Amino acid sequence: MAFNGTYELQSQENFEAFMKAIGVPDDLIQKGKDVKSVTEIVQNGNHFVVTVTTGPRVQRNEFTIGEEAEMAALTAEKIKATVNLVDGKLVVNLKGITSVTEISGDLLIDALTLNDIVYKKISKRI
Repeated sequence: MAFNGTYELQSQENFEAFMKAIGVPDDLIQKGKDVKSVTEIVQNGNHFVVTVTTGPRVQRNEFTIGEEAEMAALTAEKIKATVNLVDGKLVVNLKGITSVTEISGDLLIDALTLNDIVYKKISKRI
C-alpha cells in the first residue's frame, strides 16, 4: 500500500475526550480542536518519514517497518516503538495508545485507541 502524499484533516471524532484522557490541558484542547492539520508522508519501500503540521507545531517521525525507532507521541514525549504493517495498515503501540493508519482511496484514516476511547481522524489527499 502506497502511503505517499500530503493530506489535510477533514474531520475528527472524539478529539476532546481522547485529549483529556492523555492529559492535555483544557485550554490546549480548545485551541487545537478547530486547527486543521496537514500530514505529509514520504514512503520509500519500508522506510517512512511522517511530518504532521498543526498550526505552528511540526512533528516529524521517521521509521522503518519492523524496526524500533524513537518517535514523538501526541504529547511530544519521545517513545521507542516499532511500527508494523498489518493487512496494509500501519500499526504501532505508543505507551498504551494503539495507532492504526490506513489509506482508503484518497483518504488517510488514523484511529487512535486508549482503553475504550477511539479518536478517529480523516484526512484527504491534497
